[in-house]
Amino acid sequence: MAFEIVVVWVGRRREPWESLCGEYRQRIKRFAPVSEQVVRPARGDDRTRLRLEGNAIRAALPPEAWTVCLDRLGRNLSSRALAAEVGRLRSEWQRPVAWIVGSDLGLDPRLLKSSRFGLSLGSLTLPHELARLTVFEQIYRSFTILEGINYHRRPFH
Repeated sequence: MAFEIVVVWVGRRREPWESLCGEYRQRIKRFAPVSEQVVRPARGDDRTRLRLEGNAIRAALPPEAWTVCLDRLGRNLSSRALAAEVGRLRSEWQRPVAWIVGSDLGLDPRLLKSSRFGLSLGSLTLPHELARLTVFEQIYRSFTILEGINYHRRPFH
């Protein structure tokens, strides 16, 4: 196995998200292999759905993957700090890194607890489709920062 990026998400493939995420997947391929696994939303009450979706996500994860769960209680990093984490993983972890985006309910608490890294996209609530797109964009941004490519702009202040 080698370092690769895998985005595992709960939802349904729909436009315009597919085209937008596809654009970033193509960009990321310049720096690392990238793929995604979609998990269909489960049915039932909220607790049942979270449990079933958590089980499906675990089944979709590559063996020995380093897991990054999107979680509002996770670490709130700047783009540069996230790039440093991606760079560290690229050099130290020669297996898949799985970025996990939950459904509209979020993620199963057991999955969050077993994750190696919790990442917050901020205190705003985002639709999970937008969170998925943001993950792809931030992974791409991380690689451009690491490679010194003029994509990321420093704040003016």
